[in-house]
Amino acid sequence: MSQEHPAAPVVSLRERVKSPPAQAMVDSYFGPAVAAGIRFQFEPEMRIHLAHAVMLAECGIVAREDIARTIAALLELKASGVQALTIDYQQEDLYSYIERYIVEKLGPETGGRLHTGRSRNDLHTTSWRLALRASLIRLLETVAAMRGTLLHLAEEHIETVMPGYTHTQHAQPISLGYYLLSAADLAERDYIRIQHALECCDRSPLGSGALSTTGFPIDRERTAGLLGFARLAEVAYDAVSIRDDLQEASAALAILMTGISRVATDLQSWNTMEFGMIELDDAYSSVSSIMPQKKNPQALEHVKAVAAMATGNLTTVLAASKNTALADVNDGVSAGNAPAMDMIERVIKALTVFEGTVRTMTVKPDKMLHLAEIGFGTATELADVIVRETGMSFRMAHNVVGRIVRQTIEAHLTAMDITSADIDDASVALFGHTLGISEDEVAKALKPGENLRSRTVTGGPAPVRMNEMIGRRKATLDADLRQIAEISGRIAAAEKTLMEQAHRLAGDAVANSNAANARENNGTS
Repeated sequence: MSQEHPAAPVVSLRERVKSPPAQAMVDSYFGPAVAAGIRFQFEPEMRIHLAHAVMLAECGIVAREDIARTIAALLELKASGVQALTIDYQQEDLYSYIERYIVEKLGPETGGRLHTGRSRNDLHTTSWRLALRASLIRLLETVAAMRGTLLHLAEEHIETVMPGYTHTQHAQPISLGYYLLSAADLAERDYIRIQHALECCDRSPLGSGALSTTGFPIDRERTAGLLGFARLAEVAYDAVSIRDDLQEASAALAILMTGISRVATDLQSWNTMEFGMIELDDAYSSVSSIMPQKKNPQALEHVKAVAAMATGNLTTVLAASKNTALADVNDGVSAGNAPAMDMIERVIKALTVFEGTVRTMTVKPDKMLHLAEIGFGTATELADVIVRETGMSFRMAHNVVGRIVRQTIEAHLTAMDITSADIDDASVALFGHTLGISEDEVAKALKPGENLRSRTVTGGPAPVRMNEMIGRRKATLDADLRQIAEISGRIAAAEKTLMEQAHRLAGDAVANSNAANARENNGTS
């Protein structure tokens, strides 16, 4: 039977140096690094250890009996969880404690073989990629759910007429559905950016060693497959020294939340008494401690705050790598990991809040239509009618309508008060002749709903075009959901294979141990 061994002399990685780390180093660096490892790396790292161990056994690099016992210890630790480790935050990383656990359990001769053909460089890069991959998949699922809600509401509000704004001023009538479809398209492009970050992340660095692979005949493709990676991060030097996957993910987060913050800003305005176009649900609102009437749009403010944090996170991740050596260095490769992972979790939660806010808000169609009617957003269509009916150039028609709008506002009237006579008066003043546009044509031009239905050009807000566009985007979303399921299925299948192989080898260790005990008992009987 193996003898228990004391930890310090046999598992310390600090043989090169004489003294333990300074307490300042522990407080500022080692302790936080271990804490981040506990939060993000334990499960990914356990899978990596098992995959590497299975590969070592299959390739005959380590004696099957030794690696089988190591796998059995790893499975026991995985089942017990990180709390089974004795962690004092004095070691450099989580792996140091896992190795100490294995060596103390099996002795250095057996437990010390797990790290054969491997470095912490490729181990850490792989564990962070596994953690990032899992988070990006969750983020994709969250963005997909938000897209689904936006498309559903866009379809529901195809004919909910409202003012369209440019420079925060009434521009042209649109529908709420058209606005929400624009937000859905923005989210679809965000999805594509995150998807590309996932593709960049879904490449296995394991087997890269410190920077140039290893002299042991390891099988990198096998460990990549056992970990469910889509492919290898082939060039070892690149694999351990670059974190553009993290940078791309952080950039995608910042762009995503910047767009969402702009939508949130609009909704926040529309939720005011002055606009009165929507009302946030109570569940996504807060109150005042002193003003009894207050119902604050807290959810939207929170989403906008997280958008600012996402931009800050991108700056952190990029700045950590700027002007660092193109090699495995802690500032360039490791420093951005925990902040970025925290940020992904924040964004997932904030997007869930945003989706719920939009899904449950009360829309006020009558107020939207009223604002669209009185706000002169139909002026462009009135100018277009003049062009179509008289052959006048658009610039001349623009002058006519601009004069009418100014005079109507000065008279304290609204767009719905404009008549054919107003058009003739303006034309006479500018060009010396009347235009003779019928009252019916003028009235039709000034109706926001008619404006909407006339915009049948590709990409316009007319209901016929809206239905076509929403249908295509629903099909795209369905395809994206199937792809997420396929990726998740591939990862789950790989984990199932890994655990089956690990348990099979661990079973060999148990069988060998039972046989050895039986022989020992027979010898003493």
